[in-house]
Amino acid sequence: MEPQKKLINSVDSCVDEALCGLVRASGGLSLLKGHRVVLRSDLDHLKGKVALLSGGGSGHEPAHAGYVGAGMLSAAVAGGVFASPPPTSILAAILTLSEAGASGVLLIVKNYTGDRLNFGLAAEQARNQGVPVDMVIVAEDCAFDRPSKAGRRGLCGTVFIHKLAGALAEEGCSLDHIVAMVTEVLKGMGTLGVSLSPCSVPGCRPSFDLPPGDMELGLGIHGEPGIKRSKVASADQVVKTMMDHMTNPDSQSHLPLSSGDSVVLCVNNLGALSHLEMGVVTRAAITCLESRGVTVARVMSGSFMTSLEMAGVSLTLMRVDPKLLRLFDAKTSAPAWPNLSSVCVSGRSHVTEPPVRSARPQDDAHAEGALSPVMRTALDKICCVLLEKQEELNSLDRAAGDGDCGNTHAQAARAVQEWLAAHVVPGCPGRLLLVLGGLVQEKMGGSSGALYSLFLTAAAGHVSEGRSHAAAWARAVHAGTQAMRRYGGAEPGDRTMLDALCPAADELMKLTAAPPAGAMAVLQAAAQKASCGAEATRHMTARAGRASYIAADRVTLPDPGAVAVAAILRAVVETLEEK
Repeated sequence: MEPQKKLINSVDSCVDEALCGLVRASGGLSLLKGHRVVLRSDLDHLKGKVALLSGGGSGHEPAHAGYVGAGMLSAAVAGGVFASPPPTSILAAILTLSEAGASGVLLIVKNYTGDRLNFGLAAEQARNQGVPVDMVIVAEDCAFDRPSKAGRRGLCGTVFIHKLAGALAEEGCSLDHIVAMVTEVLKGMGTLGVSLSPCSVPGCRPSFDLPPGDMELGLGIHGEPGIKRSKVASADQVVKTMMDHMTNPDSQSHLPLSSGDSVVLCVNNLGALSHLEMGVVTRAAITCLESRGVTVARVMSGSFMTSLEMAGVSLTLMRVDPKLLRLFDAKTSAPAWPNLSSVCVSGRSHVTEPPVRSARPQDDAHAEGALSPVMRTALDKICCVLLEKQEELNSLDRAAGDGDCGNTHAQAARAVQEWLAAHVVPGCPGRLLLVLGGLVQEKMGGSSGALYSLFLTAAAGHVSEGRSHAAAWARAVHAGTQAMRRYGGAEPGDRTMLDALCPAADELMKLTAAPPAGAMAVLQAAAQKASCGAEATRHMTARAGRASYIAADRVTLPDPGAVAVAAILRAVVETLEEK
């Protein structure tokens, strides 16, 4: 098996280049020359305060260097990918912080043998040089029922410790006080991971084989396999399994959690889960905790301690009280700390009711008026024409589209007929146009439904019971046509329904100046222009709509949308001629 592709320059340089990228992108960070150490660039702020140093193998980004900043770490030391950093670099970081005037240095170390040894050695060497140093070991992994002598691993909960210790240090607390506080917090913290795929160290093959459809529960952050395999289940089921395992009192490494407890939850992307999946898992975790009577005070959801490109997620829970929440909410400038809300997640109304008046216009009660009978007749005629033309429009559409133009128009016609059978036609034409717009939007579907609905909605504002003269209707048709052009992006000549509609709309604008006696002649001319426009689409190259994806030489029939528009206008004019 080949090593997995990675977007790097070389296996040897990738860690240094990644650290350089992070520091170059953030004004608050700098690199310690000759070492893989990221420092706060404002070290003078540490005078008289406890400095915090953490670190470990690379490949867990944004941990740990992303948590360097005011209110969190003072510095972070990076090893190679999944490898503990060397004691010389750890010592160099401790001495740099001490030189800057720090009153003491706290090392925050994940419980892995290499990290304990190397940080421990550097701590002893620093003490020999008179630097007050102390160490906190994070070991909050809940995977193993009977942990080995090595103990529980340090996972994403480490980030919570960076945050709380950082807030305490910023407030000027002593080294002893900070150590005592976080040691207490660690007793109420647990993490468990699940993975759907392994990861691979740059230049290497995947760390373990995971067959498709399997998932691994309880794995660490170095690609080491977990405690048990099972088939991938639904997100809700996976989260429930994780929570049950984390809080199972029969396990020596469980997190004691009872109803009434308040927690901070971290949903941590191990590297390659999509944001969409993360949202689903986050919802599941909050719901699962609340169903157990646990108050979820805060939620972090995102990538906080990854395992390269592993497709998986870990859940970290930390029991909190108001005092800890205050520290958790304290401001920090660390680039990887999320911009969290400081409102309790549980017990908050998280759904907003929409305004009542967004009801459908077709459901409103309407009053009949003088224009109601003629508008009903015209609508009846339009519906009949569209139903008659269903097969003709479909066959025109089969030549240049997906063959359903007749069906969609027939669907709209039937929806209007149903509505007419059960409702009075409002006397106000604008109200009727809004009703029709609502019906086609809901029942016609597709882009034609949206286009007709745009036309009707834009036209509606130009006609009312008091303004139903020919000029008002002409302006209404013009406004509807403009809306179609603006939002649809097509123009006359693109072989769409606009090729019938635009010439008709232009002709109708003569009504804004014509004497009332000549109105009928203008209407007839407009309907004629629409028919000619539809016929002319035979010879056009489609530049918009679905037909634009088809070779031009295959399109020799008129555009079905334009044919439908011409038929609708003809039906209206015939109704008015009969009156």
